Amino acid sequence: MTLFWFRRDLRIEDNKGFFEALSHGVPVLPIFIFDDSILEQLVKDDARVTFIHDLLSKTNAQLQIHGKSLAVFYGEPLTIIEKLVVENSIDALYANRDYEPYARKRDKAVYEFLQSKNIEFRSFKDQVIFEKSEVTKDDGLPYVVYTPYSKKWKEHFKTTNMEFYRSENLLDKVTEHSYPFLSLSDIGFERSAIKVPDFDTSENLIHNYEATRNFPSLDKTSHLGPHLRFGSVSIRKILKKAIQDKNETFWNELIWREFFMQILWHFPHTAHQSFRPKYDAIRWNNDEAEFQQWCEGKTGYPFVDAGMRELNATGHMHNRVRMIVASFLCKHLLIDWRWGETYFAQKLLDYEQSSNVGNWQWAAGSGVDAAPYFRIFNPTEQIKKFDKDLKYIQKWVPELNELTYPQPIVDHKMARERCLKVFKEAVG
Repeated sequence: MTLFWFRRDLRIEDNKGFFEALSHGVPVLPIFIFDDSILEQLVKDDARVTFIHDLLSKTNAQLQIHGKSLAVFYGEPLTIIEKLVVENSIDALYANRDYEPYARKRDKAVYEFLQSKNIEFRSFKDQVIFEKSEVTKDDGLPYVVYTPYSKKWKEHFKTTNMEFYRSENLLDKVTEHSYPFLSLSDIGFERSAIKVPDFDTSENLIHNYEATRNFPSLDKTSHLGPHLRFGSVSIRKILKKAIQDKNETFWNELIWREFFMQILWHFPHTAHQSFRPKYDAIRWNNDEAEFQQWCEGKTGYPFVDAGMRELNATGHMHNRVRMIVASFLCKHLLIDWRWGETYFAQKLLDYEQSSNVGNWQWAAGSGVDAAPYFRIFNPTEQIKKFDKDLKYIQKWVPELNELTYPQPIVDHKMARERCLKVFKEAVG
């Protein structure tokens, strides 16, 4: 018997690793493991756990049409795999690759255990078009600036035959078993009131993407983030759609995702340390009361407050607004980007470590291809550019013109001068 381990690829269709396992000629036991070390850090109604469970339920329903089912476990992945090996005659474990530091450490431990039992661990590229060192400079070093990376990415893509994998046609290869399909309550969770929205890759959205994507009141972004993060849709399918609709901007956004993934792969320390080491010398103010006001959307800066309230209520924040609130935290309040990155990790439905770290370091000036530290968004001027009719702000800050709305917690001019002084002292 072969194990197939679902992780960030929660779909039956066009699943590379699942296709390879089903084509292996041996009955396949499909499994998913709720990792207790991850889940114990989350609130009990975390919307992402509900979303994952809903995707697993959909997968299970598709298997049940064929009289088969998905095995769902809760615990420490290595311990569960060890148990499965004891209870079954297993020749191989198949999975799609995961590139985050924690996942690499986890998979290394699983690989070493399987190797000790003469069991093969076969992993495949599925969540990206290009991985690891597939797109590098001519000297083999990784790119740390987006534009040349994207040009090389597109050059490689022109000579790549993008395959699609009809894993959904091979479900008769799944074996019958008696393992459980755990409910949300079985793993100590409850259904969230926050729902992950369906994604929109309609011709109309993609065609008008460049013209509409910067205006949060229009809600003209694709909402693809959570679906790519958890693999409910194939990146190959989405990229094909972007190419067919000939929208370079939409295509570039997909490449940004892979750019940040390869950065975290080559520089895993950036999950917790600045890519540019001298930025770790910044003397952050780290005022806990001001951080709490930022978290709650009570800074007295309407664009910032609207964004944080949207995040807290929905698990989503428009990308333009993410830049504004991140810049405000790091530059106006002089609070360490890691505080903001951690808060976003707790709240974002589409939390992707590589993109979250990459974008926060960009905002702080400490990362690859980052905004220079002296580029400081004026939150009031940003309203004139991106929400001049206040439609987005008034949706989330209805008390905007009331006496109950707080005064700004920091003066923009003072904050800007303070930021320039502190950053210059640290980085020159």
